[in-house]
Amino acid sequence: MDIHEYQAKKILSNFGVNIPRGGIVYSPEDAENKAREIGGSKWVVKAQVHSGARGKAGGIIVCNSTLEVAQATDKLLGKKLVTNQTGPEGKIINRIYIEEATDIKKELYLGLVFDRSSECIMVVASTEGGMSVEEISQEKPETIIRSKIEAAVGMQEFQAREIAFGLGIDSKLISRAAEAIRGCYKAFSELDATMVEVNPLVISEQEQVLALDCKMSFDNNALFRRNQVSELRDKTQENPSEVYASDRGLNYVSLDGNIGNIINGAGLAMASMDMIKLAGGEPANFLDVGGGATPEKIVKAFRLIMMDKKVKVILVNIFAGINRCDWVAEGIVQALQKIEVNMPLVIRLAGTNVEKGNKILKESNLNYIEASTLEDAANKAVKALKELG
Repeated sequence: MDIHEYQAKKILSNFGVNIPRGGIVYSPEDAENKAREIGGSKWVVKAQVHSGARGKAGGIIVCNSTLEVAQATDKLLGKKLVTNQTGPEGKIINRIYIEEATDIKKELYLGLVFDRSSECIMVVASTEGGMSVEEISQEKPETIIRSKIEAAVGMQEFQAREIAFGLGIDSKLISRAAEAIRGCYKAFSELDATMVEVNPLVISEQEQVLALDCKMSFDNNALFRRNQVSELRDKTQENPSEVYASDRGLNYVSLDGNIGNIINGAGLAMASMDMIKLAGGEPANFLDVGGGATPEKIVKAFRLIMMDKKVKVILVNIFAGINRCDWVAEGIVQALQKIEVNMPLVIRLAGTNVEKGNKILKESNLNYIEASTLEDAANKAVKALKELG
């Protein structure tokens, strides 16, 4: 789960990381008042969307008066911001963060992620703040500092200081920089984050160490024990189909193809997508209805697939181990009684009570294409797509 910049900054602030003064607003009038409340003579108006590269897309505006702050807010609110991370569909700006401008002396990069290969938390830092880590690794790889933190031990003071020294920070600011680095680590480890990225982490002309921009992502599977984090979720920034799925206990990821999948089990779903690709097709989604693919879940899965306008063919691939094929068949029949499916439907059942399941489907007089194996199902789905032209 991703959160907004202002939410991430609030979290880091609670862990001892300094941030510029700022506040969230929802209208030009609020923005003008917030700028006066913050004080100063220069402000930064920031669009709050779940994406990086906002500045290049026009989502960050520097203002020299409170009137300019109001005008910039009016310009951004309700608009679609398209960045190289959002894709052409972009994201709608529903809230704005007003922040005091900072006199920047030096920009740095700081990121924390979980490195699965070493089973450690990896700290990545660079003297080239303001650039994405991908750009830094390609253009200036020699500036990147990496430090592995054993999760069982945690970040030690000397490790934070080593990173600070490696960034070429003035010796009199090393302690402040190390405190900021450790604060980011504590936020990462104590809130089940999967990523903390401060870009840039700046040294100001007033010799403050400030998190000028921040992104945080969290482990969805740990949100049940992090209420203070789960409450920060902004569903308007997420794919509507993925929101629908997660709210109904379905594991779903939207893809770019046109063959929709309803499958039980993540492994079988991955194998089915591979088989579709081998057959010459493109999967429209990853959808795992889980081991307990009840009739109710099958109905929800069909509703979810029909929300995707790209889908031209539906492939149902169920291997019943814990589950039963007759239950799944009943769910398919119930779904097609409630939902109009006006496209080719390929169904492959295997496993427990497969004969009963296929009998239920045949006696229901459904218009579907029966498949016997995974390869057969993928080939028939791609064939049906080609016949549509």
